[in-house]
Amino acid sequence: MTEISETGLMLDPKFDANGLLTAVVTDSTDGCVLMVGHMNAASLAKSQETGTVVFFSRSRQRLWKKGESSGHILRIVEMRIDCDQDAIWIIAEPQGPTCHTGERSCFYRQIENGKLKRI
Repeated sequence: MTEISETGLMLDPKFDANGLLTAVVTDSTDGCVLMVGHMNAASLAKSQETGTVVFFSRSRQRLWKKGESSGHILRIVEMRIDCDQDAIWIIAEPQGPTCHTGERSCFYRQIENGKLKRI
């Protein structure tokens, strides 16, 4: 039987034991996967409030506005939540490279025969 949170229209995120959701960010122009991060309740609320992506940094243990130092923010076009509300898909307009390495996407290498290949 399907639960109301899976079919209804009420936002009721299912955070993991650490209070986090996985957030996948794609480019609104071509669907390219830009990055994956994590959000807690505060970063999700702040993202909705500001229209820019705010993550929870597990390494820094604090909210982290994507682009806070580089200026390469992610403007939210649309946010979707999966059926059981434990993952977020953010469709965004990147304001510059998304990866801290300067690459457009954090997924700029392909695994081929056990090795990495730049794409």
